[in-house]
Amino acid sequence: FMNNFAIYPFPFGLLQIGYENDKVIFLNKLDTADNYGIKNKLTDLVYKEITEYLEGNRKDFSFPYFLKGTEFQKKVWNELCRIPYGETRSYKDIAVAIGNPKAVRAVGMANNRNPMMLAVPCHRVVGSNGKMVGYAGGISMKEYLLALEKRNS
Repeated sequence: FMNNFAIYPFPFGLLQIGYENDKVIFLNKLDTADNYGIKNKLTDLVYKEITEYLEGNRKDFSFPYFLKGTEFQKKVWNELCRIPYGETRSYKDIAVAIGNPKAVRAVGMANNRNPMMLAVPCHRVVGSNGKMVGYAGGISMKEYLLALEKRNS
């Protein structure tokens, strides 16, 4: 993990922003940190946009990011970005949308590996019964984000 990163406080603990050159390569929620990394214009912008989003004042993000993953993962992540603010889709919906209706479990795994929490909105994917299932930030964070988006859409 020799990436450049910066850590900022946010409502769910600590937000770790990883970057390479002029692009964000991951957003991560941490509970504790020994090293707060190096802040710069890019990480300040990301933090500002995420703060605005969490206050209900922003619906999409403009900061530059780069997604590292397999072709399949990128297909899933790109599809997640098409889910409108304030709406949800099931894992099955995503599998069908990428033309691979049987890949429900693989879609779940790709969701799980999403490096760009919030910006690639994996929190908008729910179980087919509408149940809150796995989220890297924890179920309570997922419920909070979905409620926030419902209120503001």
